[in-house]
Amino acid sequence: MHDEAEEIRLKHIFVGVDLHKKHHTAVFLNGFKRKLGEFKFDNKPSEFPKLFEETKKYLKKGMKPIFGLEDTGGYGRALAVFLVENKQTVKEVNAALPNGIRKANPHVQKYDAWDAECVGQVLVDQLERLPNANPIDRYWIISQLVTTRTAIAGDLNALTNQLHTQLGHHYPSYRKFFSELDGKTSLAFFKRFPAPCHLQDWTADQLRDFLIVPSNYSCSLKKAEQILSLVESDGDTKNEYQEQRDFIIQSHVRRIQNSKHELSQIEERLASLIKETGYKLDTMDGIDVVTAAGFIAEIGEIGRFTSSDKLARFSGIAPLLVGSGDNHKHYKSKQGNRNLHELFYRLAVRQINVTRGKDSKPKNPYYYEYYQQKLSAGKTKKQAIICIMRKLVDVIFAMMKNRSVYVKPEVVSKLAG
Repeated sequence: MHDEAEEIRLKHIFVGVDLHKKHHTAVFLNGFKRKLGEFKFDNKPSEFPKLFEETKKYLKKGMKPIFGLEDTGGYGRALAVFLVENKQTVKEVNAALPNGIRKANPHVQKYDAWDAECVGQVLVDQLERLPNANPIDRYWIISQLVTTRTAIAGDLNALTNQLHTQLGHHYPSYRKFFSELDGKTSLAFFKRFPAPCHLQDWTADQLRDFLIVPSNYSCSLKKAEQILSLVESDGDTKNEYQEQRDFIIQSHVRRIQNSKHELSQIEERLASLIKETGYKLDTMDGIDVVTAAGFIAEIGEIGRFTSSDKLARFSGIAPLLVGSGDNHKHYKSKQGNRNLHELFYRLAVRQINVTRGKDSKPKNPYYYEYYQQKLSAGKTKKQAIICIMRKLVDVIFAMMKNRSVYVKPEVVSKLAG
């Protein structure tokens, strides 16, 4: 194995690339991490062939280059696409790895050529562990839609909180009106009646008739009577500049409605794109369309990982062995793809949740039993969840590799570790 690694080093030039919005910097290393040269070029397709020309200067007969890029989905995507289309070997280098080299250096440095050299050193040291770059359009657009959805969802949450604040000034008992503030019925009500003064002379029958359509014909006369009764008991809340205050609430409602519409449109597109991939992750308990899209956006084509172990390392779930001499201990990894790590964490938590009520039952008995066994064995709650996360990596890897649906495992009296 050592001879094979040595042969790879001798037959390749390792090109670490530091990526920026306007320009990139490449550093060329041989297989023993000796710097051969550096090259700066603009971040535009017309300049990318110049990188090839520069690389050729360091290639001897029978040698090939291997490129390492940190950000293949952002500033480095165009370069990654160019390199892959030209049949070059391109590896995705997690940003935490070269950052570790920078910190380990006695004199902490931060400039483009040094950053590129750190990427190149990771490329030499961990070539077999690094996944191939994934600049495929389908996965990239899924990633962009997921990012857009996350931003809109954040805006929606902020708008909803602001609406809560505004409504508290107008309707002290507004929380008792509807079960969900951002539901269709609630938004329709507050858009039409931003303040209690707009309900003047409205009867319960009229209010029920108004709410019947947005509530999908579920609003009852009793609900309308309850709202009017609560408004009456709250008293008069009309103040100066009422027109402007009404506008603020109606503006919040409009933006919330628009955000929810945008989220719905994005989720429809994600569902269609997920179907194209052939992955059936949303057949698993705890994975909806949005979560499935998150996994696919971060993992991409599963073929770039040759085993679930590599996917676990990429996700920052595989433990790190640290020690000296006869003393060794496994520690939680803080490297890896943190977005993917968070997805596995949330999925693990969902597996051990229990239903509400007197007859509460585990949502996934297999993982709940496994979790309890780990706790009984002396694991902390966090450690037990990490154990579940590692099992889920195997499940996700198998489902994506085989394009298969999820099959819930049976619970046995004693689960294997």
